Amino acid sequence: MKEQLARNICRYRKERGLTQEELARRLGLTFQAVSKWENAQTMPDLSLLPDLAAILNVSTDRLLGYVPQDKQVSIYENEYRTPDYYWGVEPNKACYQVLQLMPPTRPLKLLDMGCGEGRDAVFFARNGYDVTAFDISDAGVEKTQRLADKAGVTVKAFRADINDYRPDARYDIIYSSGVLHYIKPEYRSELFQHYKDHTNPDGIHVLNVFVEKPFIAPPPENEPNACKWRSGELASYYHDWLLRESSEAVFDCNSSGIPHKHAMSVVIAQKIGTI
Repeated sequence: MKEQLARNICRYRKERGLTQEELARRLGLTFQAVSKWENAQTMPDLSLLPDLAAILNVSTDRLLGYVPQDKQVSIYENEYRTPDYYWGVEPNKACYQVLQLMPPTRPLKLLDMGCGEGRDAVFFARNGYDVTAFDISDAGVEKTQRLADKAGVTVKAFRADINDYRPDARYDIIYSSGVLHYIKPEYRSELFQHYKDHTNPDGIHVLNVFVEKPFIAPPPENEPNACKWRSGELASYYHDWLLRESSEAVFDCNSSGIPHKHAMSVVIAQKIGTI
């Protein structure tokens, strides 16, 4: 709770364009108090939370890291509430690349960021990985757990926003498919450095992201929280790692019932030695 609140105070303060001194002045405090909050050394007094949330233009729930259960936070929330699996239950082909590059011949910890309904997370667990997974959709997390239970495996799944969540454990594999376009540009550098810092030596990241191309029409889904990515941008965060793959492809998609195309960048990077 303390670290989550610290990150959120810092995040929303910067989004509002406020310095620590300006925020402190509006609350009638010293800037040292705000600094201690953002460094998770102390927490704001409970009585300050309503004023703090108002200044930062967020709800107290959002400030504390919660999303109201009656608020749809993903365009797929309703689809995930149906009995059928919107994305199916067959794993993404990138999962097989993980198996080839780092087979679970020893205990390996894997983080699936934006697990959706759990098809990839459960595949990894069935193959012997120690899997942690998160998604912003409560319904997606519930279906992930149901799919894991049906397969007789364990997936430590929970709800989190990819913009807010920072791993506190170290992983051998960090995996994400079709989710990174939700990361806001201003958080990317810090987030990817955090992912790298929380990866064990010789660990790998297997990631993809949708990129914009002038010759491809925008997708039919209305995704208000999606952010633009450029070709080559994802790979740029791994200039100090071994790039095992950095590729781009255009493919057909029918996920919304309307045929369309996507351009996607794929990066597989490895942390060599004790970097």
